[in-house]
Amino acid sequence: MFGNIKEIDAPELASWVDDESQPLRVIDVREIREIQQGTMPGAEPLPLATLPLNLGNFKPDEKLVIICRSGARSAQACMFLQEQGFENVYNLRGGMIGWAHNSLPIVQPELN
Repeated sequence: MFGNIKEIDAPELASWVDDESQPLRVIDVREIREIQQGTMPGAEPLPLATLPLNLGNFKPDEKLVIICRSGARSAQACMFLQEQGFENVYNLRGGMIGWAHNSLPIVQPELN
């Protein structure tokens, strides 16, 4: 869909989240007002515009899954992270829409 970006679907991501032997971070790049409407359990809010300012919060070798509403903004975030040298980055195909269509859990985030 977006060049050489690695993508996963919602059921695969759900299995990754359940597999505690493979640590990963899920980053929600939607705007805070969107995230407040619900996100996947364990997702960290980090609006796309703030991603460049937060690069120091990521380790080059950690597995990152980037999510948004439909998969477009998260694909942009994945491209940016790859350009910065991060290789273990995945885009959630279909975003939160796909997550919800698969009847996977949605939670109200705790935002500061």
